[in-house]
Amino acid sequence: MQQIALNLIAIGVFGMTLSVLLGPLLNISPAIPAVTTFGVLSLVTLDGFSFQGKGLTLLLDVLASTNPEHRGRIIRHEAGHFLVAYLLGIPITGYTLSAWEALKQGQLGNGGVTFDTEALSAQASSLREMRLTLDRFCTVWMAGIAAETIVYENVEGGAEDCEKLREALEGLGFSASEYSVKARWAERQATNMISEHWESYEALVAAMEKRASVAECYEVIQ
Repeated sequence: MQQIALNLIAIGVFGMTLSVLLGPLLNISPAIPAVTTFGVLSLVTLDGFSFQGKGLTLLLDVLASTNPEHRGRIIRHEAGHFLVAYLLGIPITGYTLSAWEALKQGQLGNGGVTFDTEALSAQASSLREMRLTLDRFCTVWMAGIAAETIVYENVEGGAEDCEKLREALEGLGFSASEYSVKARWAERQATNMISEHWESYEALVAAMEKRASVAECYEVIQ
């Protein structure tokens, strides 16, 4: 079961337990927490079978988006991806900053920066070019984590980024230890690039907060 579903179940069980304990004091019927918990578990089951957990992702994303600090962290995380991709010459086709924005654009997931990978694949005509392309994408995948670390000195997001990196490297025959080395290298590369272009990064964050277009984001970076 997906971690999001487990989190929601934990919230539901905690809420039921709290309601049972406080129910007599607040004159809450015992049936209310039971019905509520049953509803939560039913939602988890339905979403798990029908929507691969995306409904729960959307629900938790909407709840989290009410926190200004969380919203700011997401923007800075995605700005890291955007800036590093731009600096490495990877064409950016768009970005979303929430699961709801992604859904409106016909995408599933938590949102993020999207790229024109076909254009890059066409350029990777030799083994050397393929390795360079892989290095560029590894650096971009770790750029969100790098940005969060620079700004907050800790990381909350990036699990999906690490999973993408792991899947890509495993598909190419990399071992677990080689993945760890590559991930650390890519994060250092991204950290250096963001630090060296800090003014552009801050300008990009401000632009993305206003939901500027990709072209407008390019302009503030240049």
